[in-house]
Amino acid sequence: MLQWDKVGMSAMAGELALIFGLFMWITTIPRIRRKVFEIFFYTHYLYIIYIVFFIFHVGIVYACIMLPGFYLFMVDRYIRFLQSRRQVRLVSARVLPCETVELNFSKGHGLTYNPTSIVFINIPSISKLQWHPFTVTSNSNLEPEKMSVVIKSEGTWTQNLYKLLSTHSAIDDRLGVSVEGPYGPTSTNYLRHETLVLISGGSGITNFASIIRELIFLNTTFKCKTPKIILICAFRSSSGLSMIDLILPISSTPYDISNLDLQIEAYVTKEKESQLNSQIHLQTKWFKPNPTDAPICAILGPNSWLWLGAIISSSFIIFLIIIGIIDHYYIFPIDHNSNKIFSYPLRSFLHMLVICVSIAIGVSAAFLLNKKHNAKEANRIQSMENSTPTVVSPSSMIYNIHRESESLSCQSLVQATNVHYGARPDLRRMLFEIKGSSVGVFSSGPKKMRQEVATICSSNLANNLHFQSVSFTW
Repeated sequence: MLQWDKVGMSAMAGELALIFGLFMWITTIPRIRRKVFEIFFYTHYLYIIYIVFFIFHVGIVYACIMLPGFYLFMVDRYIRFLQSRRQVRLVSARVLPCETVELNFSKGHGLTYNPTSIVFINIPSISKLQWHPFTVTSNSNLEPEKMSVVIKSEGTWTQNLYKLLSTHSAIDDRLGVSVEGPYGPTSTNYLRHETLVLISGGSGITNFASIIRELIFLNTTFKCKTPKIILICAFRSSSGLSMIDLILPISSTPYDISNLDLQIEAYVTKEKESQLNSQIHLQTKWFKPNPTDAPICAILGPNSWLWLGAIISSSFIIFLIIIGIIDHYYIFPIDHNSNKIFSYPLRSFLHMLVICVSIAIGVSAAFLLNKKHNAKEANRIQSMENSTPTVVSPSSMIYNIHRESESLSCQSLVQATNVHYGARPDLRRMLFEIKGSSVGVFSSGPKKMRQEVATICSSNLANNLHFQSVSFTW
């Protein structure tokens, strides 16, 4: 068990890999993963040691069975590392009475993403090491210069963020934020359904904001027929109703949603009547631009898929050339000497080292070639922000335009909303009453609620219901 052969499989390396793998597996138990997320997150960095000892155990030849997936992961991980090195420009934050905040970042036009995408966020003033995933509520087509993320105050990190933003003045200097992503589904086709039923519980409504904004864009820009939208949302208290306001983005252009067939059924389960003070409204905090901050841009430029293909192919060619030279001029002569055999662990180490160097060369070259383009776009966005009084004073003209456009759009939103107090939605009755040949049912929220919706849609009485869960758990 303590043997580490220079030729063949190493038993000790396999045992060490097994131990580190068991540590990672134990932290994936739902109770540990959800209660102490940081332990789960940081323990999984042991994958680096696990992979190293796994390759030492089986040798580089047998390790090639997982080389494609590992190689693509290393490319993606190094790209994420380069992206997270620079802090991004935080334009504003909307603070809700239900202890929820919406962060609005400056974004480059070349960055596009699909609805229900997520980003990883790090705020050094709260924690330099913690990265947390959050839902992107904005739409890259409707808001080409902004990206929004909604964060519900539930854990220690999010509570500190809410306190930090709720105690700041209307205009603050800056808040340092780093971002990785966004990441999301490769494609979404909501137009294939006649009706969309969006069922959410609590903060699960944030997953549907980007879907509704996508349909607003299609309806207002292309004048195409969009499905009827029925949003069924449940909250514990009336303060949660303020999250409905996040459906509409902050914009100087008022969005006319009167042509959008939107119906919102909001349920407040723990209260018989509204307990929300009428004087409490959504607050907006503005941040001054900082020259060191950059808008969120596509790190590989507008043609990211082409650059990604070039990185994968070129780095792998570099790997084959370097390892071929090492094998021909160094390893081959030793192996063909009758008195010597080149060490298997050292051979595996050389292959791992060359893979890392090749990926670093390919990704760094693509990053530097696109850095100039991203810098030009960042300078253009910063010059536009410097000439806009939005970041100067909340009493400025543009700020008031934002407030007026929000009020105009909110009038249509209020007209489409029905609030029910002291009751839970009868999902079975509501879903069975919906007519049409194709009804897309999307559920986001607690696991029990999603299971209930899935059971209803899978029954023989609902052949027209097509269920899909859009929630993610970490």
